[in-house]
Amino acid sequence: MKVIPVIDILNGRVVHAVRGRREEYQPLKSQLCSSTDPLDVAEVFRRLGFIELYVADLDAILSAKTNLFTLRSIADKTGLNLMVDAGVDNLEKAARLLENNVSKIIFGTETLPSISLVAKAVTLFGKEKVIVSLDLMRNKLLSHVAALTEPLTLLCNLQDVGVSQVIILDLARVGSGEGVNMGFVKEAIRTFHGEVFVGGGVRGIPDLLKLKNAGVAGVLIATALHSGKISVKELRQEKLL
Repeated sequence: MKVIPVIDILNGRVVHAVRGRREEYQPLKSQLCSSTDPLDVAEVFRRLGFIELYVADLDAILSAKTNLFTLRSIADKTGLNLMVDAGVDNLEKAARLLENNVSKIIFGTETLPSISLVAKAVTLFGKEKVIVSLDLMRNKLLSHVAALTEPLTLLCNLQDVGVSQVIILDLARVGSGEGVNMGFVKEAIRTFHGEVFVGGGVRGIPDLLKLKNAGVAGVLIATALHSGKISVKELRQEKLL
């Protein structure tokens, strides 16, 4: 199982995401880094030994102003493999991300217009480049599309169109320290036969070990790393880094 650090970019700076309340997000305060510049924060993660980075480009999600220069700079200068959610709702945006050295494009249900778009992306870019994020808020799937309302049914449909990687992102738990919804994660793993990544609510090493034992492929973490509740030393001791 991989541990993947997260950075959320808003107004060009790294912010501390809490419970999906984006209007309340504040600049990042971290024990790992004093800067809120995305490249600086990414470089710290690289130096700590991480090889992948999840980036939520909230500027792109909220206002369609993708931080392409920043994303490319991070990829080129750190060598990190980037999985990026930039509110992709068409193939042109997806292609632009790949052209700027993003490793994997995330199609979040919050902005996804249809399953057919994902199917086309898998055919065009390859399944290794495509991840679908089930964006949850209080156990409900965030989506404007009527067909994308039942999470487990969606997982089955995604599998049918060739998707091999999904993220279970519980926005209501992000930055909360409440723990992960293990019940739903286990249901998702039973339903979807590809790689399942999980984000939101991780408190410490015990949560990571539970997720590993459940068969999760990777865990997205921000708050627990920046607060020191999970240390790099502990991750190495448990062979999670």
